[in-house]
Parts: sequence; C-alpha cells; structure tokens
Amino acid sequence: MERHPPVARMPICARIAPQGIDHRELRRWTTMSSHRVVVLVLDGALPLDVGIPTQVFHPRDGFPYELTVCGVAAGTVPSSEGFGYAVPQGLDALIGADTIIVPGYAPVGRPIPAAVHEALRRAHARGARIASICYGAFALADAGLLEGRRATTHWDAAEMLALRHPDILVEPNVLFVDEGSVLTSAGVAAGIDLCLHIVRRDLGVSVANDIARRLVTAPYRSGGQAQYLPRSSPAPHGDTLAATREWALTRLHEPLAVTDLATHARMSLRTFMRRFAEETGDTPLQWVLRARVDAARALLETTKLPVDQIAERVGLGTGSNLRLHFRRILDVSPTEYRAAFSDRTILTP
Repeated sequence: MERHPPVARMPICARIAPQGIDHRELRRWTTMSSHRVVVLVLDGALPLDVGIPTQVFHPRDGFPYELTVCGVAAGTVPSSEGFGYAVPQGLDALIGADTIIVPGYAPVGRPIPAAVHEALRRAHARGARIASICYGAFALADAGLLEGRRATTHWDAAEMLALRHPDILVEPNVLFVDEGSVLTSAGVAAGIDLCLHIVRRDLGVSVANDIARRLVTAPYRSGGQAQYLPRSSPAPHGDTLAATREWALTRLHEPLAVTDLATHARMSLRTFMRRFAEETGDTPLQWVLRARVDAARALLETTKLPVDQIAERVGLGTGSNLRLHFRRILDVSPTEYRAAFSDRTILTP
C-alpha cells in the first residue's frame, strides 16, 4: 500500500462533532490531583502527530497531567520520515493510563500487533479514555473500539476507514469527534484541536486558551476538512470567510442576522449560506450560537457576573435562554459549569 506522508496543512476554521460534558468528569477534575496521559508511538508514527500531544500535555506547574511516551516495546521506534523515537516503556505503560493517545502512522491502515489491540481493549474496558490523531483511528477501529460509534480520520483515508469498518459512522468533514470515552481527530494539525478539546473538557476554557497561546494557535476553530479536499477549480471568492467570522466574534452582544454576515462578506445571501456551510459545516446561526455559548463559558470561569448579565453580554438575551442552550450543547447548567471551573488557576508562562 502506498505510504501517506504527513500533511502539514489543515483548516483555518474547523468543525467539531461535540459531546456533552459528563457530570462525573466535572466532579472528578475538581478533586483530582493528577491524570496520567500515555502517548502510544507505533512503527511509522507521523512526527507532528507525536509532537502535538507531547506538547499539549507536557508537565508544568499547576497542571494535573503526567505524560508518558511508550511503544510496543521499550527502545527505538522508527518514524515515517526515517528517524527514530526513543521510548522508555512498552505496552505495560498503558496499564495505569487514564488517557491514551494513538498518533497516526504510515502506511495508513497497515496491520499492527495483536498485542496493541488487546492492550487498548483492556485499557478501555477498565475506564481509560482512548483518543487517536489522524490515521491512528485505524488502530482504534481494528481494536473494535469504534464499533457503532462516530469517528473521523484524515480526509484522504476516510473512505478507506468506512469501507474497512462499515459498522463505524465515519464523519470525513469534521476536525474531531468526541464519543465520550473514545475520541478521534482528523489529519495532523486537527490533533491540536482534539488535545485542546480534551483540556477544555477536563479543565475548562481558560486553561485550554492558555495552552493555545503557548502553542501560538487558535484555541477553538469552527469548520471542517471539506475545504481542504482537492478542488477541480478555485473558489471564486477565495477559500475563507475568516474575516467575517472574526467580525462576528467581536459583536456577539449585538443582534446578528444572517443578512448582516452576508453583507459584511459582500455576498448574496444564497452564496453566503452555501459558502459558510462549505467552510464550517454549520449554518451561520448555529456557528454564532456556539460562539456565544463559548463566550459565556469564559465569563462563567473568570467572573462572578450573574447568569442573566452574562446572557446579555454574549447576545443570548436572558438567563433562561442561556440555560437552555447550555444544557442542550454542553449537557450541564451554567451554575454547574461555574462550580466546576470558576476556581481554575490560569497557567502562566
């Protein structure tokens, strides 16, 4: 099978397939002192896929994550680019892991040792969270962890994954899929989005935003992989509506109609709706709603403003409206979210 090299480009904006926050997860993180993250490096591992989780979860003061890198066995693991990774531990490192991340590897979809499948299944059965980056989804799929679930991988391997595992609902246009105990990301840089999402889910928006600043990356990207599929002809208005989205983010407290966004983008309403959906995977109103909920999350974490005032500041009008959308999107109330995350210490450089 032809080897797929690492892909360095990814969306300016990205769509996610969200999963509600588990109440047990919120309570666990308010009392937990440490959480062990293990990055499982397989033969042919893609360099960026390995580097992303080791950067995001790198131990630092005030950070509950403990990071370990392992392979099938201790020693040197060959990369996809001709150099090796020195890993200090083998599969035994997965025994005590709370979160396991499997980076992508090449050739895509190649068989991996049965011992890896068994170790992943055992870890998941005892409650570990399992995540994959890029082609790493094939390891999870072959281990049976994605059966009956939604999942994603790099767009150029999505069809292969769907054909090989018809019991998986493959979503080729999203940046990552959160199925609770199992998470998968799209190609390469989408691993950043996945890892930041894990931190956001565990520790809240402020901590995830701080890590994003360290990595000099956007803390949240709304959009999908579709804009990166090969085109037969160039898009007539360019490849992004990023300027209009940035404009909207500075005006969340104001009424924002789709016609306002289309006018800013200097497009007809029909063209704007089509282009927005192509680039983000959402309608404009869905995208604005999620942006407002994220803004509310940040205010709940960093201020003591009443819920009604927060709702007004982010453009959701009333506290009851904020509660409705918070419950629908995050599966927690604003009060529960604030109780879990408002005392988080923001990391300093």
